[in-house]
Amino acid sequence: MAGHVVPHFHNSAGVPTITVAAKEFMCVGALPPYDHPHVFLDMGSDDEIICPYCSTLYKFNAKLHGTESVPPGCLYETPVAA
Repeated sequence: MAGHVVPHFHNSAGVPTITVAAKEFMCVGALPPYDHPHVFLDMGSDDEIICPYCSTLYKFNAKLHGTESVPPGCLYETPVAA
């Protein structure tokens, strides 16, 4: 089993750029029910990547920690099944 969880980020605010602390993550677009297919993005050696579905530009910033984002509040936490 994986040793870490891949963070998911959303862009419900519709901002052109989101800065994150992860180089590997999922983009969900806006919050459900307005989300797009949850797509895995990997920046590799680059410091930015564009989501092919919603065109959000994600930028990496090593000064951020964990699941922090700029603007704040872009982390999408998957609801736990009852």
